[in-house]
Amino acid sequence: MKIIETEIRDLYILEPVVHGDNRGWFFESFSDRELKEKGIDIVFVQDNHSFSAAKGTLRGLHFQIAPKAQTKLVRCTRGAILDVAVDLRVGSPTFLKWKAVRLTEENKRQLLIPKGFAHGFLTLTDNVEVQYKVDEFYSPEHDRSIRFDDPQIGIDWGVDAPILSDKDRRAPLLCDSDVNFTY
Repeated sequence: MKIIETEIRDLYILEPVVHGDNRGWFFESFSDRELKEKGIDIVFVQDNHSFSAAKGTLRGLHFQIAPKAQTKLVRCTRGAILDVAVDLRVGSPTFLKWKAVRLTEENKRQLLIPKGFAHGFLTLTDNVEVQYKVDEFYSPEHDRSIRFDDPQIGIDWGVDAPILSDKDRRAPLLCDSDVNFTY
């Protein structure tokens, strides 16, 4: 597995080594040993799986506030997404910077998003499945969202009218949220 550092501190792209032949392919989708060799020590406790029927569905920006913040390891196992992580850690040299990575069933890439980041994705195809690991259990009382189009962050999603849930449509701006992350 290739672990690629991004320009945002602590945010990594994981690129597997895919072994294929006439029968199909095989790859390791997670290796605790390889992450630890890179100095990344995470104990994942829950796997999540989402399905989005239509191209243009936007989920996010989501996170859990401390003390129930989550590290996420995200991959797209069917279709394609534009996966976005936003650094919300006050004091971070990359505070409010965002990174968009195309994750597809073909490229098999994953995005490792640390605690203190908001996460969202836009479906680029119909019938998309996204699976992700988290290192903290879901906690409804710590669950938060901020607007996908918050001008303070300025993410270029490449779409004018995404399909949103009611939760995401009503999400507050960052300046109105109770985000509590520090670097």
